Amino acid sequence: MSAPDLGVVRDEVRAMAAYAVVPADGLVKLDAMENPYGLPPALARLLGERLAQVALNRYPPSEPAAFKARLARAMGVPREMGLLLGNGSDELIHLVILACARPGATVLSPWPSFEMYAVSARLDGCRFVGVPLLPDFSLDLPAMRAAIATQRPAVTFISWPNNPTGNLFDRAQVAELIDAAAPGLVVLDEAYLPFAQDTWMPQLDRYPNLLVLRTLSKLGLAGIRLGYLAGHPAWIAEFNKLRPPYNVNVLTIAAADFLLDHLEVLDGQAAELRAERARLVGRLAGLPGVRVFETAANFVLLRVGDAARADTVFEGLRQRGILIKNRTRAHPLLEGCVRTTVGTPAENDRFLDALQELL
Repeated sequence: MSAPDLGVVRDEVRAMAAYAVVPADGLVKLDAMENPYGLPPALARLLGERLAQVALNRYPPSEPAAFKARLARAMGVPREMGLLLGNGSDELIHLVILACARPGATVLSPWPSFEMYAVSARLDGCRFVGVPLLPDFSLDLPAMRAAIATQRPAVTFISWPNNPTGNLFDRAQVAELIDAAAPGLVVLDEAYLPFAQDTWMPQLDRYPNLLVLRTLSKLGLAGIRLGYLAGHPAWIAEFNKLRPPYNVNVLTIAAADFLLDHLEVLDGQAAELRAERARLVGRLAGLPGVRVFETAANFVLLRVGDAARADTVFEGLRQRGILIKNRTRAHPLLEGCVRTTVGTPAENDRFLDALQELL
């Protein structure tokens, strides 16, 4: 078979590598910041009955107004704010950037942070600027102020708490950056809200250029791929013009609508994981040669030595049936770092025992 001519594909696409997901079959999966708990069997059966009633032969509603109103009430979205649904937060990141992607537009973020900010910016024809964090992963406020002043970013993304480091930035510094970035947009990405218990949602009416981005993935619904973006209705109306008309499928809407009546189950699981996070951090802090970084998320970043040592730890754990995330080559500040999800007590104990054996 002869090779096709790929010349019509954009140069930046051809230069990219596809997002790599390490196979996790048969492994304790601690690499993707997922809630390790499933639904209780009785609740899962009820959900199955609800989904069985969904008309799969019909398109989803283009504007599921009733569901959006329920979601907004449940998630504390101020009544006067608009809401946009997305196929996970990834789609919403793309739509925000695409709407602002004038020729020469810049997207900015403290760095390292969530990789999709940079990926989406470049694919949408924008310049991406990552402003390095300080060695303790706090904001370099003078550098951020200077970058905003010189780059005048159309969109600034701030992960709250930050992924992959896990920490919450200083709130007063973030507020200063929101003001400094105006009229450019600032998106506070609250993907890990169930574990941080700290939100900017009540501040939406104070900052006209602020948007709050969230997902249901970390709450325990990663498989249904539902994200939502809250902000002034004028912003939401512009982004909505770019949204595919059926971007959220009927099973996702039905499942989320059903589980809004049972949020106490998911909230209870998040509370268990917050308690388990404290235990995991305490145990990790007692291991020799390990530096544990402060976290407000459902994952823990730790430095185990240099890059070669991180590779050894990652591969040694995988050989012992445990999959974590090796971050040592993601950014110079992350050299020697690996990241583990907060799993069940049994999963965490297995990880801790294996890590201690490797060390």
